[in-house]
Amino acid sequence: MTDFDASEEPADLPAAGGGHRSDSTGAVGTIDKRPTAAPRVAIGDRPASRAPAPSGAGGTLKRISMALLRYLDVVLVLVAAPVAISRGAPALGYAIGAAAWVAQRIIAHANRGWIRRSSAPRTQLGLNLFEAFGRIWLLAGAIIAAALAGGREDGLTASLVIFVAYTVAFAIRVITGPPQRKVLR
Repeated sequence: MTDFDASEEPADLPAAGGGHRSDSTGAVGTIDKRPTAAPRVAIGDRPASRAPAPSGAGGTLKRISMALLRYLDVVLVLVAAPVAISRGAPALGYAIGAAAWVAQRIIAHANRGWIRRSSAPRTQLGLNLFEAFGRIWLLAGAIIAAALAGGREDGLTASLVIFVAYTVAFAIRVITGPPQRKVLR
């Protein structure tokens, strides 16, 4: 089934602008006489646009800032490590919590492409649920492993690292809105 853009009207529905057409079955409809736009194709997670892609230093800076924003949680986990450890946080707990958070982000990124390639919506839903719960279990297992390996303080540190990283990632998702859909035409 074709996915239509909100600004375009499908040819078999009445359109503003006049003219009639008939197909091989003899059905009569209206033809849109407005000029048509060039096809749009989205690449990756960027939305399709009729405007040319930004080039030069401004476009590169924007892409870098969006990537930094998208992975701000990972950057903060890595940058805060020396500060937290120098302030007395258990190094083992911080390392396990940070490693688990970075690992689950890598797994999420790798699995999104795999899930997108499946064609059935029911299969995609099942894979999304399996992948999301698997990452949750990875994080919970890391907290338990830190507590067993180093003690309560290490488990608490790992859980705080994961909690803060999740809070930052969640806030960024809320601020930036839902991910853009791919539009292929």
